[in-house]
Amino acid sequence: MEYFAVILFAITTYATPGPNNTMLMTSGLNYGVQRSLPHYLGIILGFPTMVIAVGLGLATLFDQIPLFHVLLKITGAAYLSFLAWRIATAPVSELSTGDGKPFTFIQAAAFQWINPKAWVMAVGAIATYTVVGSNYGIQVVTVALIFLIFGAPCSLLWLWFGASLKRFLRKPESVKGFNYLMAALLMTSLLPVFNELLAQI
Repeated sequence: MEYFAVILFAITTYATPGPNNTMLMTSGLNYGVQRSLPHYLGIILGFPTMVIAVGLGLATLFDQIPLFHVLLKITGAAYLSFLAWRIATAPVSELSTGDGKPFTFIQAAAFQWINPKAWVMAVGAIATYTVVGSNYGIQVVTVALIFLIFGAPCSLLWLWFGASLKRFLRKPESVKGFNYLMAALLMTSLLPVFNELLAQI
């Protein structure tokens, strides 16, 4: 296994914008780092778990039952659209007074299973960097550990960056504008999924 290549893949995919990072940054701004830690931990532990599950046979299930994959994509796109709407319409007064609630650990971990980018990352990593053989299971676990070790700091940076914006976005209107922008980015990240679903109709 080319460890350096897997590390670069993990850093690149974790550091670039996507649903997880967009939501982490939004949570950091609206709730702060401490209250968003369960969300963060759910991502950095939930995704490697997903990689192991995909590597040990879930991808084969999708090959056998393509409809299951399509239904999962539709569910994920619908839920992400709902989250974008929630981010855009969340009352700033509730966020600033702490009445709102960030993702829990379980919610963030479960979210990986309907996150289109997470599926692309997991399937892509397993297909590209593992070789079927006697130590295949060890390779899968190694890929998952690399995502955990090198992805965690990247996700933490997004959370920290969102929280640090509080110093600059002091006015409720500014926070609202930021939330609108994050909601738009979240929807933009779904465009490839929508295009793929439309092509299958």
